[in-house]
Amino acid sequence: MLPYTDFPYFLVILAVALPALLLGVAGRSRSGWLLAAAGLMAVVHHGPRSIPLGGHGVSELALVLSYAAFQLALAFAFARFRARRRSPQIFALAVAASLAPLFAVKLGSQLRPDSLAGFIGISYVTFRAVDALIHVHDGLTPALRPRAYLAYLFFPATISSGPIDRYRRFVADFETTPSRDDFLERLDFGVGRLFQGLLYKFVVAGLIQELLVARFEAAQGVLGVVAYMYAYSAYLFFDFAGYSAIAVGIGRLFGVRSPENFDRPYLATNIADFWNRWHISLSTWFRDHVYMRFVIAATRGRWFGGNRYWASAVGFLLTFLLMGAWHGLEPRYLAYGGYHAALLIAHQSIGRWTRRRPQLAASRAWRWLGIAVTLNAVCFGFLIFSGRLG
Repeated sequence: MLPYTDFPYFLVILAVALPALLLGVAGRSRSGWLLAAAGLMAVVHHGPRSIPLGGHGVSELALVLSYAAFQLALAFAFARFRARRRSPQIFALAVAASLAPLFAVKLGSQLRPDSLAGFIGISYVTFRAVDALIHVHDGLTPALRPRAYLAYLFFPATISSGPIDRYRRFVADFETTPSRDDFLERLDFGVGRLFQGLLYKFVVAGLIQELLVARFEAAQGVLGVVAYMYAYSAYLFFDFAGYSAIAVGIGRLFGVRSPENFDRPYLATNIADFWNRWHISLSTWFRDHVYMRFVIAATRGRWFGGNRYWASAVGFLLTFLLMGAWHGLEPRYLAYGGYHAALLIAHQSIGRWTRRRPQLAASRAWRWLGIAVTLNAVCFGFLIFSGRLG
C-alpha cells in the first residue's frame, strides 16, 4: 500500500494515529505508541510487497528489517566509539557505510533495472540515519536511544517523501509529553494542514495534470515544450507541496511537529531565496551537512589559496551534483543539479555587483525583475528534471 495515494490508506493511517491522538488529549506519553505505529505502518507499507533481487522475489519487509538492524548497529557502534575519542576518519567511514545501501540501490537501478533492492522511503530514511550520525559526531545529542532512533528513522507520517526531520528536534517531541492545550493546538494546526494538502494534491494538482500536463506532454515545437514546462512546474509544486502538507498534518495527529517543506517558492526573488523556500528540509540538510562543511574545511585548509568565492563555487557544484544524484543517477538529474549550481554561482557574482549599488538592489523594479527571472530559471530547471528535453 503506497502512502497517501488512495482513500483506504488514509483510513489505515488515521486509525493508527488515533491512539496517539487520544493519549495526547489525555496528556499522556505517546512515545511507546509512536514506536508501535512505526512498526505497524512498516507492515502496511512493506508487508505485502516483494522486490526482484537476483532473479528471485525477496520480501520487502525482510529487507527493511535488515536495513533497520544494520543502521541501528552502525549508529550505536559509532556512538560508543565517539564517547571515547573523536576521529574524522572513523566518522567519514560511518557516514559512507550508512549511505552504502542507498548508493547500491541507485547504482543497481542503472546497471540492473530488473533487480532492485530498495524499498519505499529508503532515500529519506538514509538521510535521517546520516543526520543522527552527524548529531553524535558534533556532540549535539548526549546518547542514542534505540526506541527514539527507530521511531525517528521510520516515523510513518513522513516515511516516503519527507519532510526530513532532524534527530534532535524529533527526539524532543518523542520524549516530551505536551500539555493537553499544547497538544490540541498542534492538532488544530495539523487538521488544517491536512485538508490544505488534500486540496493541493488531489484537486489542484490533479486538474493541472489532467487538463494541462497531459495535453502538452507530447506537444511538438518550442511553444509546446514551453507550455509543458510551465504546466509541469505548476503540477510539481501543488503535488509535492500537497503531499508535504498532508505529511505535516498527519505528523501533528501523532503530536510530532515535522518541519515545513514549502514557503511560496515561486515568489522567490533570487535562486538562493528559492532554495530557502522549496523542499526546505532537503535543501537545508544539504546546506548544513555538505555545503557548509565543505566551505569551512576548504577555508581552513586554504584549498583554493584562501579564495572564499572559489570555495563557495566548488561547494555549490558538489552539493547540487550530490542532490541530483540523490534523485537518481540518470543524466537528467545530474544535469539538473549542475544547472542549479551554475545558477547559484551566477547569483553570487551578481550579489557582489549589486552590493556596490544598494539603491538599485532595494528598488521595487529590481525585486520584481528578480522574481520573474528566478521563476523562469526554476521552471527551465524543472523541464530538465522532467526529462522532457531528452
